[in-house]
Amino acid sequence: MVSMPRPQVQPLRELGKRGVLALLLLMISTFVVWLDRNSYIDNSRHDGVSFIDALYYSTVTMTTTGYGDITPLAPHARLLNAILITPMRVGFLVLLVGTTIAVLADEGSRAIRDLQWRQKMRNHVVVIGYGTKGRSAINTLRRHGEPDDRIVVIDSSDVAVNEANLDGLASFLGDATRRRAEVSKARKIIICLSRDDAAILTTLTARQLNPGASIIVSVREKDNVALVRQSGATSVVTSSDTVGRLLGLSAVGPELGAIIQDLLTAGTGLEVQQRQAIPSEVGRSPNDVKGEQVIGIIRNGTLRRFYDSTASSIQTGDQLIVVRRAERPNLRDTDD
Repeated sequence: MVSMPRPQVQPLRELGKRGVLALLLLMISTFVVWLDRNSYIDNSRHDGVSFIDALYYSTVTMTTTGYGDITPLAPHARLLNAILITPMRVGFLVLLVGTTIAVLADEGSRAIRDLQWRQKMRNHVVVIGYGTKGRSAINTLRRHGEPDDRIVVIDSSDVAVNEANLDGLASFLGDATRRRAEVSKARKIIICLSRDDAAILTTLTARQLNPGASIIVSVREKDNVALVRQSGATSVVTSSDTVGRLLGLSAVGPELGAIIQDLLTAGTGLEVQQRQAIPSEVGRSPNDVKGEQVIGIIRNGTLRRFYDSTASSIQTGDQLIVVRRAERPNLRDTDD
């Protein structure tokens, strides 16, 4: 069954609405009894049934207390109690008691889950913005082995937050200041917003909250790259410049553009991967690696490209950047 996005519910407001409905049912019952008060008898005072008596009778009846001091005598009054008051009593209990318990239990369990989640969330990845770029970034992280429970989404749209939940991800409504997302404890922060000014402000906030995280930011215009770096970004990707360069390469040679597009598209032809060098590769030339083409080596935090003389052999602890045949993507990745 389809799960439609729903607005967030405030517990106190929800309880208030149901309390008003329960009060409405109580007043309807009171007026029904009071208008037909001659068909009821007060067994304790024998002075007739007043409006206060009708309210009292409805209250003890709706709450199933039923002291029996006021009772219907006429057959039609008993019939009204059977076909009208009794269903209203059930509705009253469902609205007031059942809903109260359900809301309190749900909020309590959510609070416990939230506390447990926050206590164990460390060195995770925070993705701010769950649009096309954010989803593609997350799908790429998944293909490189990042588990879903280590990815957190932050977005200002209710729809995006619900979609992230449906995709199996923890998500928060808001911006980088959402402390419940544990931005200060994240290992990586990916910012992919639609506006460059918002991306710059978010980068400043994220860097202030987490001085040691790797922050990767997407901007539209190349002119904003320097400003984003000054704001604290570790890496900046220019979407418009990248697309323009791909268009230019495709114009120079369709095959050249096809290769670049191939590298950027998941699950087709070639893909770029970063992996740890295995013991059997230590001491060997990058050209000797079977089934992959090594295009770079990361050693002591420094990138050494394949033409660098210091990258002539693989050493222990090296990270290899390789081009290899793409693996078949998971079904959840096909919407890139």
